[in-house]
Order: sequence, then structure tokens, then C-alpha cells
Amino acid sequence: MKVLALMAIPAPIKDQIAALPNVQIEGPDYLAQHGLTDITAIFGWQGQLNDLIKENSTVRFVQSFSAGVDYFPLATFQKKNIVMANTSGIHARPIAESVLAYVLAFARGIADSAHRTPENFWDRDASRGDVYTLPGKTALIYGTGHIGRAIAEILTQQGMTVTGISHHGEAVAPFTAVGTDQDSAAFAKAADMIINIMPLTPETHHFFNAAFFNALTKKPLFINVGRGPSVDTEALVAALQTGQLSGAALDVFEQEPLPATSPLWQAPHLLMTPHVSGAFAEIYTAAATILYHNLAQFIRDGSLAENQVDLSQGY
Repeated sequence: MKVLALMAIPAPIKDQIAALPNVQIEGPDYLAQHGLTDITAIFGWQGQLNDLIKENSTVRFVQSFSAGVDYFPLATFQKKNIVMANTSGIHARPIAESVLAYVLAFARGIADSAHRTPENFWDRDASRGDVYTLPGKTALIYGTGHIGRAIAEILTQQGMTVTGISHHGEAVAPFTAVGTDQDSAAFAKAADMIINIMPLTPETHHFFNAAFFNALTKKPLFINVGRGPSVDTEALVAALQTGQLSGAALDVFEQEPLPATSPLWQAPHLLMTPHVSGAFAEIYTAAATILYHNLAQFIRDGSLAENQVDLSQGY
């Protein structure tokens, strides 16, 4: 079987994959020259594959490089009986550390100080009035999977109370309480900070909209490390301008790269990073290890060893 590797595979793991029975690894040049001819498995994705996969009948397994899979043609995969896995779990610690950094940046006045001018930088009375410590604060996390639990753990260690919202609403440690989407409004009103890590589905598109922000009562900090289109950008900007939110940190956006015309560039009390919260030095090794385990299992019996995506659910 031929494996099309569109993402880098570190040498030690590449040797392990090549040692599997009848496996041949092809790089991006193969795609440019031959398309998906004779390809059985794909590691990574490119936009041009959305059309090619519709005609191809040999691809049977796709391993994403990301946790989110909303940009894949999942309906086509279902139609063609292609199984898929993501890399859910490998980004949990890096994203949790990024979230803690965002929280501390606002709690300790770092975010706003970074945007001060020489004229008002030394206004220490204003800065002291806005800073706070984390013990006793409540964080609400939308999504209680690998990443949500990692964030909850790291915030709990700071003395915070952490609640969660999930599709099923099942209790899971270290959350003190978990509700469903129907409980969202009540949970959000009690939160000092709201963190989104939900996958993008039709139900979560613009979940955080004007109605959501307008119903908030505690002027919380809002953090999005999930998917950009889960947030209505115009509604978020309005919530920042009116003070309905005390601040926001965004690592993902409705349009990426973020265009120069986006109103986010002028929004107050906003910290932005360029979709890097899940990055870490060993990410290629971690992702390729999942690929190896899944290829080995797929060769044995056509199933996957870990992280199989429910194509009907989109995660």
C-alpha cells in the first residue's frame, strides 16, 4: 500500500512505517505528478484533495495532522467508506499552557500594559485597579474532552473553580460541574472567564453570538482556542466595545490568515495569537506516532487503533 505523506514524518517513525508489510511512503511530489493514483492512506491534507478524493476509489484511510476535522470533506469520506483519525490529545498540554498564559496576561495587567502609550503607561493606579489573582475565580470551558480536561486541571491548580459544557453533560474530573448546551446560559452568567474549545459543527457555528454575549452579567474574559467560526466576530467586537466582556484572547479566527481589514485589529482589550496555541517542538513526532499505530492496525484488520473520527458527528 502507498501512503501519501503531506506532513513531515521524523526519520525514526518513518523507518517504523516503512518496515510495515508492503508499505511505501510517498511525498508531496507524488501528488503533484500522479494525484491519488494507487494511494491507500493519506497523512495530512491539501485543499486540492477535496475534488480529487471524489474521483479516487483506492484511498481507504486519512490521518489528519490536526484535532479539528471540519475542513475535510467528511460526507465524501462517508460515501466512499474512508476511515479517518485525528490527533486529538497531543495538543492538550500546549493549549492548556497557552490558556493559562492568556488568563494571567489579563489577570496581572500584562495584556493592556502592552498596548499603553508613553503618555499613559505609568498610570499605576489604573493598572492596580484592574488586576486580580486567580483563586476563587470561576472558569467555564465549552468542551470537556482531552483539551478541556487539561485546561481544567491547570486552572484548578491555580485555585479556580472550573465548570464545563458538553454535548452529553456527563460529569468528568476535574470539572466541579458539567452541563449541556441547554444549561449554557446559567453556567455562563456565573463565570469570570469563558473558554471555547468546541469542535466546529453546524450546531456550534456562531454559537457565541450577540444573544450569548448580551446575556452575560459578570463581564467575563472570553478565550477562543477552539474554532474561529464558532464566534460571531462582529458580535465579539461589539461586546468588547460596550464592556460586556472585560477582555478576549483569540488564537483562531473566522478567516485565516486574519485580513488587515478585520475589525479585530482595532478592538479594545483584545489579545491575539496566530493559531499557535497547540504548537510544540515535538508535534511532528506525536502526530506521526498516531499515524504509525493506526497504519499498523489498519493493515491487520482494516480498523484504527486510536482517535477514529465519527464522520457523522464531525469529531
